[in-house]
Amino acid sequence: MITIYHNPRCRKSREGLELLENSGKTFEVIKYLEQQLDKTTLKGIINVLQIKPIDLIRKNEPIWKSDYKGKTLTDDQIIKAMVKHPKLIERPIVINNRKAVIGRPPTLILDII
Repeated sequence: MITIYHNPRCRKSREGLELLENSGKTFEVIKYLEQQLDKTTLKGIINVLQIKPIDLIRKNEPIWKSDYKGKTLTDDQIIKAMVKHPKLIERPIVINNRKAVIGRPPTLILDII
């Protein structure tokens, strides 16, 4: 099953969703700002992406700049920040079985569907 973690207000996320819609494949949409992700789910996503938690952070978000930038944070603290402030999570994230990408640019999604 293909899953997209989607923010409808984000242009790149909307472009990624459109690619999935045009693919003709079945997929699930999780609007992660409405269905907030828990720590376990976020850790699983990071594991499938094969990245460090810091690589999933949107570092230009005001909340990151005001509350976290310049601090030495553990991976667990970074994950907790994303759970508390889901706007910090890069988007879109698409997972297809054990493959995953951050759709920036959205065409990266085509590599896993």
